[in-house]
Amino acid sequence: MTAIQNRYEFLYLFDCENGNPNGDPDAGNSPRIDPEDMHGLVSDVAIKRRVRNYIQAAFGNQAPNAIFVEHSTNLNRPIALAHEQTNGAIPEKATKSKVQNARGWMCQNFYDVRTFGAVMSTGANAGQVRGPVQVSFSRSVDPILLMDLGITRVADANLTKKKHGVEERDGMGSEELRLLEEQAPEDTLRTMGRKSLIPYGLYVAKGFVSANLAQGTLFSDDDITHLWEALAGMWDHDRSASKGMMSRRGLYVFKHVGTDSNAEQRKRQAMLGCAPAQALLDLGRVIDVKRNESAMKEGKIGSPRKFAHYTVITNVANLPKGVELWAWDDRAGKLAKLS
Repeated sequence: MTAIQNRYEFLYLFDCENGNPNGDPDAGNSPRIDPEDMHGLVSDVAIKRRVRNYIQAAFGNQAPNAIFVEHSTNLNRPIALAHEQTNGAIPEKATKSKVQNARGWMCQNFYDVRTFGAVMSTGANAGQVRGPVQVSFSRSVDPILLMDLGITRVADANLTKKKHGVEERDGMGSEELRLLEEQAPEDTLRTMGRKSLIPYGLYVAKGFVSANLAQGTLFSDDDITHLWEALAGMWDHDRSASKGMMSRRGLYVFKHVGTDSNAEQRKRQAMLGCAPAQALLDLGRVIDVKRNESAMKEGKIGSPRKFAHYTVITNVANLPKGVELWAWDDRAGKLAKLS
């Protein structure tokens, strides 16, 4: 594999309707917020998780696009396999050369290691990899409204509790549970629950792809194509009742290509970049998101409740020299150049 030769930044828009885009375990799993201004937040690892899930589904978890950080797995197992494949066995002492061998094997076989990097110094020790692709915390364009709703579950999972005069004990059989169910008052076979959600939120994520770090993991042009495909389609493979309706609403990619007439110098510019990230990613510069006040007035609402209540504006004239702007085209199923 040949590593990418261009630096990239990307602006990623997605929304959530009547769902919880990213629960905060420190707040009863309610939607994450910035408590100072009530804007919604979605963690970087939540985005990376969905990219991993898409790649795993698309490629069947097979090398070279297997996934290292899987649900409910032990990370030391593939690290041990890396040593067995490259060093013949798990070394008693992980020397520098043996760690490098194992680290190279992990990069070669696991998409998420090549892309996001990984800490693999546990277990048999395959070192650490700093990935070329990083994503910031996503932030909602407007403040969000947190709602905590009561729900009723029409079945009970606590029949073995002592509330019916029966001593609780483990290992009750199906017949015992059936008899206990028949003896229980009907209104005790229901229970109450809670569901946290937001009515609507449009979120903006900012991403960065380093061509220099890609040289160390051999993150390739094929890999970055798979990244754009994952960002474009991952929500359609991550449906759940708690998430509501989540959708990708825009993927805008800034590709650094350089300006110099000398090919070698232009290649160097493309790798290092031709503009700072903030000149590309700050809303209001090249890409802007505005409220569609006329649509909101027509709906007689005071805050956005769907994507149609926003307008995305691209200002290609503000694009710095040496940088191209690409956007995801649903009809073509790939990025299309805008500049």
